[in-house]
Amino acid sequence: MHLRSALLLALVGASPLLVSAPAPAAEQVVFVSGAFRRSIPVADLDHLAKTGEARGLLADLIRLGRQQPQTVADLLNRSVSLPLVTTSRLLDTRIGGVALARVARILYPLQAPQAGVPAWGAATVLGINAGDGRLSPIGFLQAYPTTDLAVNLPALQAAINRVSALSDVVRVFLETDLGSNLGNGSPTPKP
Repeated sequence: MHLRSALLLALVGASPLLVSAPAPAAEQVVFVSGAFRRSIPVADLDHLAKTGEARGLLADLIRLGRQQPQTVADLLNRSVSLPLVTTSRLLDTRIGGVALARVARILYPLQAPQAGVPAWGAATVLGINAGDGRLSPIGFLQAYPTTDLAVNLPALQAAINRVSALSDVVRVFLETDLGSNLGNGSPTPKP
């Protein structure tokens, strides 16, 4: 029932007047790879974001990843300013739908993977609304309309590999004569 309320809210433009009961927030981030599942409580992420102190499995993962807890806390607190109405409208376009569908293959409701697109749209709009025009990873999780957010590790790794490959292509292009001419504003000489 709460999921339907949150999804309806996102579809009608996120008017705060239409909310009669708050939607549930994500309680667990569940990392999934085949039969492997490991959960991190959102409360531990929130604690890290507020205090800079990691606890539980999250502390172990940060240590294994050779990261500093404060660096991860800073990432969790980093927010972007997004206009609520414009963002809501953009998410309702074909381009927005395609972007949401791609992300929803990686991050989706654990018990209802097919609801990933509307869940992402709802969490984005509700998170911006709750954050007074700003959205952070913690704000997103607090607005996510289901209790368990799954992270598909193989899909995440594939996306990271694609971004890395694209980054390499852009770097190589910028190192060529054509790419170096982009910075100085001069036209490329014709043969």
